[in-house]
Order: sequence, then C-alpha cells, then structure tokens
Amino acid sequence: MRVVIAGGHGKIALRLERLLAQRDDAPVGLIRDPAQADDLRSAGAEPVLCDLERAGVGEVAEIILGAGAVVFAAGAGPGSGAARKQTVDRGASVLLADAAEHAGVPRFIQISTMGGGSPRTRGSGESWSAYITAKAAAEEDLRSRELSWTILRPGRLTDEPGSGLVTLADPPLPYGEVSRDDVASVIAALLDRPETRHRTLELIGGGVPIDQAIRLLVFR
Repeated sequence: MRVVIAGGHGKIALRLERLLAQRDDAPVGLIRDPAQADDLRSAGAEPVLCDLERAGVGEVAEIILGAGAVVFAAGAGPGSGAARKQTVDRGASVLLADAAEHAGVPRFIQISTMGGGSPRTRGSGESWSAYITAKAAAEEDLRSRELSWTILRPGRLTDEPGSGLVTLADPPLPYGEVSRDDVASVIAALLDRPETRHRTLELIGGGVPIDQAIRLLVFR
C-alpha cells in the first residue's frame, strides 16, 4: 500500500517509514527541505518536496492520488510561535484532509497529542496553549469529515527503544509517556485496521502487545 506521510522527516515519521518499507508497503514522505531527502531514502521512503504551508489543495491531491492512506505527522516543532502552530499543526492537517477528499484517499490517520481535546490548561504557557488549541482545531475539523479517519493522541514522547507493549484506549487515559518506536508501530498497525475509523484513541506505554490492544478496541 502506498502511504503518504506529512512531516516525512519527523522522528515518528522516519520510524514509520522504516516499518512500512520493511513490510513491503510504499511509504512516501512529504518534506520541505531537499537536504532531508537522503534520510528518507535510507528509511526506505520516497521523498517528495511539498511545503504544506504554501501548497494548494490541487498540488497535494496530485501527490497523494492513488495512495491507500495518508498520515499527518507534521508539526511546527519546539520554539515555533503561535502563528506557525496554526499554519502547520492545524492548517496543514486541514489541507491534507481536503486533498485526501479531492483525491479519493479515504484512510487518514492524524497524530495529535494527549490534551488535544481539553480546554487550555491554566499556567501551561503561551506556546503550549497555542499548540493545544491548534491540535484541538485540527481534530475538530477531521471529525466533521466522511474520511475513514483515526485520531491518535500519544502521551509524552521518548526516544527509548520500543517495547511493543502499550495502553491504547478511548480517552481519557492518565497522562504518561510512550516511545516514538511504539507510536510508529501503533500507526502501522492502525493502517491495517479500518475498523478503528472514527475513533479518537490515546496511547501510553503499558503491558499489552500492540496487536492485542487494537483487537480489544475493535471487538469491544
């Protein structure tokens, strides 16, 4: 399956691209910086230059045409201001969803964050509040669509090796941490389970193997 990943050079995205390539899927990573292309090729992905803050719906739809799924893994990143959190964390997700509808790509997985559905937290800081506000708006937009969407909200991300053991459930879960390895593995598994469409799921480390955690969700 051809899977197009927005934010293709991100830490989760590169891990996901390796997993997809290893199982003979065809990952495609959208990047803004040509210097990142070799990293994607090393991960087994096809790099495609596309600036989601500047591109139009038609351009993005042409890129994703024929894909089996898209994954929104982009983010403005630490140190960015409130304006870029709106143009990337919200605006780029909305653009990708528009393009998926135009191109007839039904499966859409959005990486959000725990707290994405909550009101602004007092004392959390202007940057964090802007980030949560943008993520919440992106989630709300996606829920309004007929796409076969799944929203995944991981907890605090770590670079620890993945254990393959998680807690994955409808919100709310207690706040916790999860490795980027395990987030990527969960996304790869969700791509194979369209029964998880129209679900918002929270993810932290735990004691349940990923495939089993998803089966429990599907048959609950």
